[in-house]
Parts: sequence; structure tokens; C-alpha cells
Amino acid sequence: MKLPGHDAIARQADEHLVTHRVKLPRKVVERPIRQVASRLSLALLVLVATAFIVYADHDGYNDNSDGSVDLLDAFYYATVTLSTTGYGDITPVSDAARLTNIFVITPLRVLFLIILVGTTLEVLTERTREEWRLNRWRSTLRDHTVVVGFGTKGRSAIQTVCATGLRKEQVVVVDPSSKVIDAATADGYAGVIGDATRSEVLKRAEVQRARQIIIATQRDDTAVLVTLTARQLNRGAKIVAAVREEENAPLLQQSGADAVITSASAAGRLLGLSVLSPAAGMVMEDLIQQGSGLDMVERPVVKAEVGRGPRETDDLVVSVVRGHRVLGYDDPAIGSLQLTDRLITIVRATHDAKVTPDVRPIPRD
Repeated sequence: MKLPGHDAIARQADEHLVTHRVKLPRKVVERPIRQVASRLSLALLVLVATAFIVYADHDGYNDNSDGSVDLLDAFYYATVTLSTTGYGDITPVSDAARLTNIFVITPLRVLFLIILVGTTLEVLTERTREEWRLNRWRSTLRDHTVVVGFGTKGRSAIQTVCATGLRKEQVVVVDPSSKVIDAATADGYAGVIGDATRSEVLKRAEVQRARQIIIATQRDDTAVLVTLTARQLNRGAKIVAAVREEENAPLLQQSGADAVITSASAAGRLLGLSVLSPAAGMVMEDLIQQGSGLDMVERPVVKAEVGRGPRETDDLVVSVVRGHRVLGYDDPAIGSLQLTDRLITIVRATHDAKVTPDVRPIPRD
């Protein structure tokens, strides 16, 4: 078993409490800091305009301290007036100054208050709306897909699954990096920021109600811990994990993974195949790329195919799934196709060629 840094990871998980939160996909029209800056600029503009209006008619105002109103006094008067403080040390005494206060200064005061109070109310409203969206999302999320890790492997896995008809609203990405989660939400997926080895983080992703879990972490030891935690929370979900080293694959299976993909050896086999036969390597790469060229799909047996052999169907059958066994197309145990069988076929990629999810319960020991 090759698990570098396992003890260090475990100690770090125990010693540090990882903050985590859920981020739903949304379309941001303008950055919040720009909104606040623009409103503060508008409020400042109102303040300056009020001050110059007062200074333009400074002879109509009286200052209790020295009797005259200069530019500084005008800004002071504008500040205490717009903020509704009103100390009364500077007052309009002429008819023109009083009319200006009625028809100009008062509307500016109302505008100033609307700008400041409106910003606060919008922030509170946005928080309430986001909390409502989050609660509604949690209450309606069922049979979804949880993807742990949004790197190259995680992105490719999501794209492949979504190409078969899975809606983006049914995908939740878990990753410790806030920048990675921002990228996921920008693509339309829900995201949870946090360490997936901790059960509270996976619970925020509603992993206990997920149908399938894809584990695409960067380290094998992290994949083992995530698999153990996910299987403890959800005994019936289909868990597929990726590991770098082939010798760690049995440990992932013992931890509860239903399928383990060895990324390093798979890439090595494709490289070797491409060396021996470049054409065969191109075909395999074409099969791996979902939605273009040739695709490998799984579908149920139709009534017209019952009683036939695998080679007597219209599609190119590679394997037959019968019960919990996967039989090769030339396996004598197949005999004739049954209505409960499922076929793994190679077809030309079209919008109608999609993998039909296998929703049968997975037997656990």
C-alpha cells in the first residue's frame, strides 16, 4: 500500500477545523464592491452639490459662532442636514435660502437617505433571498451526483455524465478551494467549499441522498478517506473513484468504492496502444471522448431483440450485463438475449445516443 502523508493528513484534519459553505450557481450582474462604490460616489456627489448650493447663497445663512458662512461651513451644514442631525448652529435666515431648503435641500436629503438605506436593505434582501434559495435547494435535492474534486478528472467526469442527459442542477461539486468552487458555480453547478474527508462537508452536499458519487481527488490517501466517509453516510450510492497508483485500487474497493479507475495505468495503456497501433489508439481516444465520433453506451434490451444473439442486433454489442455480471459478447453463458439484460454497445455519437443509468441497487457485503 502506497499512501504518502496519510498520518499528516489525519493529524491536520483533527487539529484544524475547516470552514465550509454552500454556493449555488448564480448570474452576477455587477460585483458587490462596485455597487457599494458607485452608491457611495453618488452619495458624495449629492453632498458636494448640496454644499455648493448652500455656499452660492451663503449670505442667506447665519452661523451662530461668527455670523458668516464660508465654504467649510457650507460643507458642514450640508453634512448635518443630509444626515438629519441638524445641530441648528447654522440656519437659513433669508427667504431665498429657506425656499432653497424646501425645494432643493430637502429632496437632496431624501435622495441621500434613499441611497444609504437602500444599500442596506438590498444587502439584507440579498441575504434573505440567498438563504431561501439554499433552503429550497436542500429540500428538493434528491438522487443527485456528488463530484469530489473539480480538477481535470472531475471536470471530464461531469461533462461525460451531463452529456448523457444529467441536468447541471443535479450536480454538486465539493472542493477545498474557493476559486475552484467559483469556477464550478460559473459553469452552473452547485458547490460546497470544504474538506470532503469530513462528514459535515459531505452532509452539506446532501451526499446521504445522492445516487452516485464521483471521487476525483489529487491524492490517493485523500480518495480513501473520502470513500470511507461517503460510504458511511450513504450505503446505497454508486461510488466511482480515481487513483493514481494501481496498487491502491484494492484499498479503494475495500473502503466502499464500486468501481476504481487507475488514471496512471489507463494513460500508460493508451500510450502503449498508440505506439503499437496509432490507428487503434485513435479509436480508443475517440471512444473516451463523449459526444463525438464513436461512443460506448449502455441501453436495455428491446422486445424485438429478445431471443436473439448479441451479434444479431442492429448495434455493435461489446458486452451483455445480466444481473450483476458483465459478460463478453462471445461468452457462451449469454445464449439468447433476455428482456432484463442490458447491452454495452458502440454507436455513432448522436444526440439520441445516451447512456441509460443503471438504477438497480448495488449489493453490499
